[in-house]
Amino acid sequence: DVQLQASGGGLVQSGGSLRLSCAASGFSFEDYAIGWFRQAPGKEREGVSCISNRGGGTWYRDSVKGRFTISRDNAKNTMYLQMNSLKPEDTAVYYCATDDRRDNSARYYCNYGMHYRGKGTQVTVSS
Repeated sequence: DVQLQASGGGLVQSGGSLRLSCAASGFSFEDYAIGWFRQAPGKEREGVSCISNRGGGTWYRDSVKGRFTISRDNAKNTMYLQMNSLKPEDTAVYYCATDDRRDNSARYYCNYGMHYRGKGTQVTVSS
C-alpha cells in the first residue's frame, strides 16, 4: 500500500530556509504525480506545489512562486520541497501527497487534491 512520510519541518525565523523531504514506498514512485499541501490553523488545506505524471508539468501557488521549489529523486523514492525566504504566513502543517491518475495537470492536483496523503510535518516561521 502507498506509504508517505514527510520530514524536515521545524521552527525558523522569517527569511530562513527549510527543506522538506517525503520518503515514499509501496508503489511505483516514478509513475505517480506528487505534490505538497499545507494547512494552517483555522484554514482549509491548500495545494502548495505539484508535479504531474503527464509530462512532468509543475504548478506553484502564487504566494510561493520564486521561493519554493519542488523536486523528486526517483532513484531514492523521495520528493522534496525547498523553501526559501520563509514568511510567517507560511506557517502550517505540510503534507506530501501522490496520485496514480494520469490524465490531470499539476494545477488540477494542487487545486482538487490527490488520492494519497502522508502525515504532515509542522513548519513554523517566526517574525
